Amino acid sequence: MTAVAEPDDATPLAGEIPEPRFFGHPRGLWYLAFTEAWERFSYYGMQALLVLYMVKYLLLPGHIEHVVAFSSYRKLYGSLNGQALASAIFGTYTASVYLTPIFGGFLADRVLGRRRTVLLGALTMAAGHFLMALEGAFLFALLCLVLGCGMFKGNIASQVGSLYKPDDLRRADAFQIFYLGINAGVIASPLIVGTLGETVGWHYGFAAAGVGMLLAICVYLAGQKYLRASDNAPRTGVDPTKMTPKAKLTARDWRAVIALILLIPVLAIALVPNQEIFNAYLVWGDRQFDLVFMGKKLPTTWLVTLDAVVSVSFLALVAIFYRWYGKHWREPDEITKIIIGSGFTLAGQLCLYMAAASHGAGTKIGLFWPVTFHILNSIGFAHMLPVSLALFAKYAPKAINAT
Repeated sequence: MTAVAEPDDATPLAGEIPEPRFFGHPRGLWYLAFTEAWERFSYYGMQALLVLYMVKYLLLPGHIEHVVAFSSYRKLYGSLNGQALASAIFGTYTASVYLTPIFGGFLADRVLGRRRTVLLGALTMAAGHFLMALEGAFLFALLCLVLGCGMFKGNIASQVGSLYKPDDLRRADAFQIFYLGINAGVIASPLIVGTLGETVGWHYGFAAAGVGMLLAICVYLAGQKYLRASDNAPRTGVDPTKMTPKAKLTARDWRAVIALILLIPVLAIALVPNQEIFNAYLVWGDRQFDLVFMGKKLPTTWLVTLDAVVSVSFLALVAIFYRWYGKHWREPDEITKIIIGSGFTLAGQLCLYMAAASHGAGTKIGLFWPVTFHILNSIGFAHMLPVSLALFAKYAPKAINAT
């Protein structure tokens, strides 16, 4: 699953928002939420297909030779082949997607402004999805998707924050609505993009992801009049004489920083299963799971929809549980919750191990095991990601809180 962090540097409206309201929020919020829903639809639909597409089609003899510049590119991965090579390419792609928003933020702030950067990113991503339908353009498609996501991802979230004044209590609700849009896209995309890709043809699935991105562009353009005019222009320089000097870090602050840094690898290791759901897990599940329901073979990519539905459900259920628990007993602190979450995540991994160990070669694994894995892993995720974000916000020194 994916999470949205509220941008600290979003410039709020100076006065009351003149735009018409819809369910108590500026209309611009709903356009941004639906834009993000379609963008995530295309992004996660493509990501659900990516490793399966490489393992079952693109990297096989007779196809890999058609990919422009691939012979040079694969030298980066040494002697890796097949699934190992597909997983390595996927890892490079996803790591790049998380790095390029730095470039996108600079482009929006210094050159184009948020709106133009978001629109350019959306157009670049749409081009990438449609290029994925052409096996020869595979590497260029990935490059377009990485660059487009970097321009799109952080800047559209910043536009949500800019619709509200800093003391507006609706800001938190706005990001919850925005997050619901993300999850709607994640849940729906494997059912459409994944099904088309696996049952009709890989290129049809990627083309469907491209259509989803075009719909995101249409929604975004339709909502332009409800967004801030200042988002059209890059930020002007800030007068240094009007800037508040940053507080210096104290010894206690440095201890907090070191503790938070040490926590990062722990969280990274515990949250790895959530990224592997799109990688080796899908390939293994495609080969090992008995994905038959009511006599029909289910597309493997539907496992992503299962994960999204279970994850969203348990994010809500865990929050409700601790509200009830806190009324009767002392609620665990953040570190304790992270430890509990790590335990559930480990239990989920053990489920997959037990499933593999208890089924012989050639025997398919029933749906009980993957469903149990997703439930346990989602309970762990609900204990870890939201709690860790709150922990960092709580203990990060004010001098570097935005960082």
